[in-house]
Amino acid sequence: QVQLVESGGGLVQVGGSLRLSCAASGRTFSSAAMGWFRQAPGKEREFVAAISWSGARTYYADSVKGRFTISRDNSKNTVYLQMNSLKPEDTAVYYCAARNTYGLPTKINEYAYWGQGTQVTVSS
Repeated sequence: QVQLVESGGGLVQVGGSLRLSCAASGRTFSSAAMGWFRQAPGKEREFVAAISWSGARTYYADSVKGRFTISRDNSKNTVYLQMNSLKPEDTAVYYCAARNTYGLPTKINEYAYWGQGTQVTVSS
């Protein structure tokens, strides 16, 4: 069982930066792939980024590639999402997710555990 708690969301101006954190409980975090997803008002939840259990592999949605960086610290049971050059279209609730796998899942239905989400609002 893995429990996830996101933090770090907030209001930021266009071009600004935020770093989201996702703290995980449970002994299986170090063997879990982690992902970030987001859901804007009136839209479906979408994939943002994923990182493998060791941190050696990452994958990004095209919309955030080059602006966002996912990382993890297994000693702290935490995964991060550094978001730079933010745009109004990045406004959404951001969720972190976990799955006990050595793969690199990118689909919503591939993840077993979800956090409650943190709001990110980018103002123009």
